Amino acid sequence: MTNFLETDRLILRAFTAADADHLLALDNDPEVMRFINGGRPTSREAIETRTLPRLLHDYPCWETRGYWATQEKTTSTFLGWFEFRPLEEHTPVVVELGYRLNQAAWGRGYATEGSRALIHKGFTDLEVERVTANTMAVNSRSRRVMEKSGLSFVQNFTGDWPEAIEGSEHGEVEYELTRTQWEQPR
Repeated sequence: MTNFLETDRLILRAFTAADADHLLALDNDPEVMRFINGGRPTSREAIETRTLPRLLHDYPCWETRGYWATQEKTTSTFLGWFEFRPLEEHTPVVVELGYRLNQAAWGRGYATEGSRALIHKGFTDLEVERVTANTMAVNSRSRRVMEKSGLSFVQNFTGDWPEAIEGSEHGEVEYELTRTQWEQPR
């Protein structure tokens, strides 16, 4: 299996169908899913028929995936996944950054490390011009990762969600980083 990207502590690799059990455990942790679906459990059927097909999708503009299984480099422990996918199938100009890591990986800098590496790869190798990321306004941990990864707050907005979850009354936030901003000396 080819690795898409490696950092000092992480391996980001393509998902396979064999990752179903890892995804089932991740998506059935109420705290992991708190800001996604209010912490409700996910069935194996949903993982196999909805989640895995989305994670296995190849984007024509890159001829590769937009979601990456993430492992701790020294132990090969599954930590979760990163999203770095084009918003339009045939152009890499704007990508969405996202991450979902298990609780054992929280607070260790993995989300920031993986995000920074993906952003670097996007701007240097993948013809990305703008990275965007969204989360619930009350998700302070995710917002902090976005900020530490170099993204800046753009706007608050209200999504049209089929079911409200705790905190959704405060809306969503969008962050971004453009190639021009990224190239500026810090």
